[in-house]
Amino acid sequence: MKAALIVLTISGIALSSMSACQSNAANNEKKRRQKDTINKSVPDEVAAAILNAPHTKAQQQELSVLYQDQLLRAGFNGAIVVAKKGVIIFEQYHGLENYRTKSPITDSSSFQMASVSKTFTGMGILWLAERQKLSLDDTIQQYFPEFPYMGITLRMLLSHRSGLPNYLYFCDSIWPNKDKFLTNEDVIKLMVQHKPPVQHQPNTHFQYCNTNFMLLGAIIEKVSKQKYGTFMQQTFFEPLGMNNTFVYDPSTATRPHQTVSHRYNGQAEPDTYFDGVIGDKGIYSTAKDMLKWDQALYGNKLFKPETLKEAYTPYSNEKAGVRNYGLGWRLLVYPDSSEIVYHNGWWHGNNTVFYRIVKDTSTIIILGNKYNRNIYHAVKPISAILGHGNGEEEGEE
Repeated sequence: MKAALIVLTISGIALSSMSACQSNAANNEKKRRQKDTINKSVPDEVAAAILNAPHTKAQQQELSVLYQDQLLRAGFNGAIVVAKKGVIIFEQYHGLENYRTKSPITDSSSFQMASVSKTFTGMGILWLAERQKLSLDDTIQQYFPEFPYMGITLRMLLSHRSGLPNYLYFCDSIWPNKDKFLTNEDVIKLMVQHKPPVQHQPNTHFQYCNTNFMLLGAIIEKVSKQKYGTFMQQTFFEPLGMNNTFVYDPSTATRPHQTVSHRYNGQAEPDTYFDGVIGDKGIYSTAKDMLKWDQALYGNKLFKPETLKEAYTPYSNEKAGVRNYGLGWRLLVYPDSSEIVYHNGWWHGNNTVFYRIVKDTSTIIILGNKYNRNIYHAVKPISAILGHGNGEEEGEE
């Protein structure tokens, strides 16, 4: 009897293990199919047609000259990818991930995306809105009841129309321990306690402010019941095959190929207590991974058309001209209704450009980890080479 019981028990364990393995296999297969659906590669024949076209060959030569003259001669240390319809037509990696260890930059090198991280935070909020987990017309008090600034909605945070003070400025005088990394929760508590004065009343002016996306990062955590990094990993990075993209945690060990930030002279630029705050910055990625993010935002694979239209709608119309801001995206909107959807970034010694010419699905990605403003100045001539003379030079953020 005992022997029979042991056999039955072992069989039960075996069946349970087999069931678990089958379940894991099914989950892995589901994830693989999801990845293939969201981020299907460009067909070989389409890529070949683009790369073999005479005008592409001419563009590649012009891009090579510009890269040598405008970036390398100015001390560029980073990665650049230029693509048409998802097909990379120009790609270069130059310099060092870390000047101390002399590790070279490669296509696996992950850079601090700085304010380009806002594109993920913004689309994360819109992803939750699509699933009716939140509304863009919700107020901050629905998530943080004690928050002392009234009348501010998620839409105002996304479009930088909240009027809130910038935490990068007011925390300097009220955060007591500069050796301890701030968190989003810490910043919110400081705002509740000290009530630093607003810049202007809600929804009356556009004013770019990192506090907006710090709050949105905290709201993503409240609504999803996940850490911001876990949410981004499961919602965007893993399904899109962005294998070298992650949310930075300064309290953990450095990851392989995580670049070090450097000043213009090559000296390391250390973290500050602000590096614990996420949502407005804090995502590390590679040039190729960012191209996957770019391509996933076409073809209604990841978001509904109406969601993307809302994200790319101008909300800061105070000033005449083509420059504007959507929901987590900077915009250049021209009289012919064509749009360039983009974001730049700067944090410590990192300079980043993520520039999307929506009209013909062209993409410019430039990432640097040694402070160099020429990264921003290169966008306009690259855009012109791609046939878009409207490209404009932009500032750091």
